[in-house]
Order: sequence, then structure tokens, then C-alpha cells
Amino acid sequence: MTDELPKEPGRARALLSTADFRLLRAALASHARTTEDREELAKINALHHRLGTYVPDAE
Repeated sequence: MTDELPKEPGRARALLSTADFRLLRAALASHARTTEDREELAKINALHHRLGTYVPDAE
């Protein structure tokens, strides 16, 4: 038996960039303007808002 130490996990990396969040918000806004399903629109608006808490609009 060897006394090897368990490997530590690698350094965490961001999955999405700031530009990605802005692009996703723009895509959601565009989709929200074309959907007529109120339930889907509520979900889109909630996700749009959550993404905005990470990257506020520069407008």
C-alpha cells in the first residue's frame, strides 16, 4: 500500500464570461417579445432578471 495523498481538485474556471451573460440576456429579451405563452414569459423574465443580477445593463 502506498501513502499517496488524494489529488486536490483543479482550479475552478468560469463557465461563462461577462459578454456571454449580456448575449444571453439579449437573446432572452428578443424571445420574450415574440412569445405569447404567459407561463413561458414568466420563466423568461425570471431568468433574465437573475442574469442581470450578475451583469447589470450598461444602458
